Amino acid sequence: MKFFDLRIPFFLPLWRRVVTVVLTGGWAAFELANGNPGWAAIFGAASAFCAYEFFIVFDPENFKGDKDT
Repeated sequence: MKFFDLRIPFFLPLWRRVVTVVLTGGWAAFELANGNPGWAAIFGAASAFCAYEFFIVFDPENFKGDKDT
């Protein structure tokens, strides 16, 4: 699914992947602290998905660009 495809060259540098996970996780904590569990769950899920894509199944070859076009 292209909408959730995070395997693009922009995310190849480690610092961008870390910042993305930290920001989405931080926003989830912010929403939870303000009493918004729905938004906290959405941003928490986004943070977990990013962490999975960026650190668990990470393969630099997947980030080299679209080979179809």
